[in-house]
Parts: sequence; structure tokens; C-alpha cells
Amino acid sequence: MKAVLAQLPPDSDDDEWAYEIKWDGYRTIAYVDGSRLRLQSSNGIDVTSKYPEIGGLPASTNAAAAILDGELVVLDEQARPSFEGIQRHQSEAVFYPFDILHIDGHDTIGLDYLQRRNLLEGVVEAGSNFLVPTHRIGGGAALLEATMTGGLEGVMAKRINSIYVPGKRSKAWRKVKNRRKETVVIGGFTTGSGSRSATFGALLVGVAQADGTLRFAGGVGSGFSQLTIDSLFTSMSVLATKHCPFTPLPPSEYRKGATWITPELHARIEIAEWTNDGLVRHAAFLGLADDSNP
Repeated sequence: MKAVLAQLPPDSDDDEWAYEIKWDGYRTIAYVDGSRLRLQSSNGIDVTSKYPEIGGLPASTNAAAAILDGELVVLDEQARPSFEGIQRHQSEAVFYPFDILHIDGHDTIGLDYLQRRNLLEGVVEAGSNFLVPTHRIGGGAALLEATMTGGLEGVMAKRINSIYVPGKRSKAWRKVKNRRKETVVIGGFTTGSGSRSATFGALLVGVAQADGTLRFAGGVGSGFSQLTIDSLFTSMSVLATKHCPFTPLPPSEYRKGATWITPELHARIEIAEWTNDGLVRHAAFLGLADDSNP
């Protein structure tokens, strides 16, 4: 079952929804059969051997057989989920089961959310690398604010009377993301394709450093209206230069086919986070910023 990207439910409907932390990791189904465990990725790949640290889950499952839906997460030094951490898997992952689909020969997907949560909490005991995360009924705005303060991705809102619908994207589940706003310097753009083949594909942006250099910070390829694309392309074209303004040079995949510009334009963007490599993640263009205060 998948969620739709949306805003929080209205205050008048708040008590009809349960709220969970949105974990920034890999969606994973755990199949427990006696002492055996199989971990399956969202695209159907068996990833059990990649995460031996989750191997103790069957011993902490109070059922002969169970199917659990959850998230594999790697926490950073501040105990926050790190998507880059789970990609690199440089430290042990944690499995956070948040739903139960089957127990001892009986499907549970037809039960409502609260019934499934109650079952889940009785079935899975906490271990060193797995834990049923908490949830709350109502208070979505307060939890979302707390995740913003804590540097987390956001919250999941799930209607408490909803059943589990496998393979569907349902409005009964909402993912509500926190987004950070940043100001960056435009140092170039990539070649566009399709309807944007005559303009640009993505902005190549950077962050000014104390020593006067411009550190590369990745690409911004969304958030543009056609009017914005045309206007930006005109403004950037007159600033075109053969010299790459970034120090050090961006990775080769960004340099291929890039057009560099004199770094005079500053953009306001919205991002999910900064990666450990200093690149923007899931960036969207909001508009040009005041050049006098980059």
C-alpha cells in the first residue's frame, strides 16, 4: 500500500487520523516463518543477505508466521534517519515495522488501521535492530512541527478506519513532507530534452564559500513554469562563459553537456535535505533571489 503526497488533514478531521514519523529509508516487507526470515524490497527483490543485522526478528516475533510492512533505516550520529546512510549501508540498519498483513495463516489486511496496529504491537517485541515505532491519534500539526525541529523528513497520516490495500496508492495514507528553503548561486545549466530541448534541463547550483570560491551543490530540475523556463534561459544565456565557476569541478556526470555561466544569479530553492556530500536532494526552484543578499 502506498501513500499520496499531500498536506495534513484539516483540523476538523484531525482525530480521524493516526500520525507516524516518516522514515527516510527503504520500504521493506519482512516474511517471518518460524525461525526463518526473508526481507523483500518494494520492487520484489530478496535483500535478506544484505541485512544480517535484522536476523533476530523471528525470535522476537510472537507468532509462528507473520508478514510485516516497514522501513529499513540507517540512523546518523544524531539518531536521525539518513537516506544516504541506508544507500551506503556503512552502519547497521534498523527495521521499523509499522503494519502487519498476515499472522499465523490469517490475512489482516481487511482489519482497520487501529486493529492492525494493536496486533502488530503484540506480535513484535523490540530488539537491538528492530522496533515498532510509536504513533498518535490526532495532533498532526504538532508532530509535523516536532519533526521539522528535529530535522526529520515529515509525517505519515493514516486514516484510522482504513483497511490495507496492497499494490494501491490510497488517499487514506498521506505522506506530509518537511521542505527546507535555501538560497544558492546558479553557475550553469544542463541541456534540456523533450519539450525543454531548446532551453535547459536543470540548473547547476553552488554555495559561496568564505574564501570566495563557489562549491558545487548539485542540480535543480523541477519547479519551473514555461514562463519561468523561458525567462531564466534568456537571463542565463547572456551570462554564458567557457569557464566553470565551481571549485572543485563538479562530478563528470554534471559536466557533460553543461553550459557554464558567470555566477551572478541567485535562486531560492526548496529541498528535502543536504546530503553528506553537500548536494541538494529533491530540489525544486522557487524563484530568483535578491542578488544583493545571496
